[in-house]
Amino acid sequence: MYDRKTRERALALVAQGCSLNSVSKQTGISRYAIRSWQTRIEPISRTTQCPRCEHVPRSPEAAKQYGYLLGLYLGDGCLSRQPHRGGYALRIACADAWPGLIGACRQAVKDVRPMNSVCIIQREGCVMVTSYSHHWPCLFPQHGPGKKHERPIVLEPWQQQIVDEHPWEFIHGLIHSDGCRITNWTTRMVSGKRKRYEYPRYFFTNTSGDIIRLYTDTLDAVGVEWKPGRQSRKAENISVARKASVALMDKHIGPKY
Repeated sequence: MYDRKTRERALALVAQGCSLNSVSKQTGISRYAIRSWQTRIEPISRTTQCPRCEHVPRSPEAAKQYGYLLGLYLGDGCLSRQPHRGGYALRIACADAWPGLIGACRQAVKDVRPMNSVCIIQREGCVMVTSYSHHWPCLFPQHGPGKKHERPIVLEPWQQQIVDEHPWEFIHGLIHSDGCRITNWTTRMVSGKRKRYEYPRYFFTNTSGDIIRLYTDTLDAVGVEWKPGRQSRKAENISVARKASVALMDKHIGPKY
C-alpha cells in the first residue's frame, strides 16, 4: 500500500510529461497502479462496506455499469454461498464466442465492486466471470433459493430508479445475456419473380415472466416497439422487428461481439 505522498509524486512525474513506463522504472511502482491513480488517487480498502450497508443506504456510485450488470445477472447470473472462504460468489456465464461481452462483463463487475478481484473460470463453451464478496446479496436482493423463474423477481425502488435513469444499459445487459440480434429473410413476388429480402431483428428469451415484464416495460420507456414471438412451453420470446425500433436498438445495443 503506497501512501498519499508517494502517489502524488508519481502522478507529478506523469504530469511533467514522463511516460508511465519511465515513471514505473524510476519509482518501482507498477504501471497499472499509476494508471489507476490517475482515475482515483485515494486508496480503496477491501474492508469498505457496500453502499447498501451504510447507515443511510444509497445506490452504487457506478450506476450505469450497475444497470448493465443487473441485466446480465437477471439473464445469466447467479449468487452462491461460499462457506469455505466466506461471502458469496457472483458468477455470470458468458459464451466463448463473444470475447467483447466477456470483457464488458468483467469491467462492469470491477466498476461496481472495485475493491474485489474478478476472475475468469473456463467451462465447456463458456466462461464464468466470477467475483467474491460478502455484499453481493446487498446489491442483488433478487438472490434466493431455487431458479429465478420459480420465484418472484421484483426490483427494489433504488434498482428501478437506476433502470429508469439508465434504461439502455439495463436493456444492453439483458440482450447480452438472453438476447440476440439476427438477420431474418423472406421472399415475395415482384413482377412475377420471387425475390429474397433480409431484415434484422432482436430477440429476447427468458423463462421468468417477471424478467420478461422488466424487459418489455423498459422497451416501452425508450420507445421501442415489440411483440411476443413464438413461445415454447418453457420460455417466452420477445421480438423487435419494426425498422425504426431495430434502428434504435442498433444505435444503443448492436450485435454481440
